[in-house]
Amino acid sequence: MPLSPTRSYLTVASPATAEIEVRRSRFRCDLDRVETEEAARAFIERVRAGSRDARHHCTAFVLGPDGMTQRSNDDGEPSGTAGAPMLEVLRGRGLSDVVAVVTRWFGGTLLGTGGLIRAYGDAVQAALDAATTVRREERRLWSVEVRHEHGPRVENALRGRAAVAVTDAAWGTTTLTLGLAVDPASGLDVTALVAELTGGAAEPVEVGHTWVDVAVDGSPGG
Repeated sequence: MPLSPTRSYLTVASPATAEIEVRRSRFRCDLDRVETEEAARAFIERVRAGSRDARHHCTAFVLGPDGMTQRSNDDGEPSGTAGAPMLEVLRGRGLSDVVAVVTRWFGGTLLGTGGLIRAYGDAVQAALDAATTVRREERRLWSVEVRHEHGPRVENALRGRAAVAVTDAAWGTTTLTLGLAVDPASGLDVTALVAELTGGAAEPVEVGHTWVDVAVDGSPGG
């Protein structure tokens, strides 16, 4: 049985940074929101360029609505002690489209395998605690063309539907073309709704999909 498509996921709203100290070693975590591997690696290089004096720049990122693209790197730390625990924290928070870089300045005391795993994971936790989380939700995009005389009434009726956002209203010579973004989870039949509002005179066309930020409490994200 095929899996249901992902229609929402969590990510960070904006960059965040936090720093912890463990036995005189400093661990600074920089987080950012990214949507491609190219963007994630560019962020990693920017962080690395800004702290060349550090011994390690360990990384982890998760990408895509389904979170299926996952990468981590220990950058010279013992295998499995840095990138993997960082990635586990991101996954444990249910986040995607996010990259984490933990920069370590060695303090002169070896932390051991367990100590490193805890330190790198705790650094990411601290940065996530400082970040704002938003929910990304899918919206289906539609276009509908109605005659001038019906335009204002149809537009107002569509704006009054909770599952519909009117994203564009373009007046032509004889028609008004409306762009709509519709929450697929609502189960709204857009074709039937438009037919009802126009007496069957207009038929919407689905033109694609997009993702929008919604605050975790349900209000629009910033």
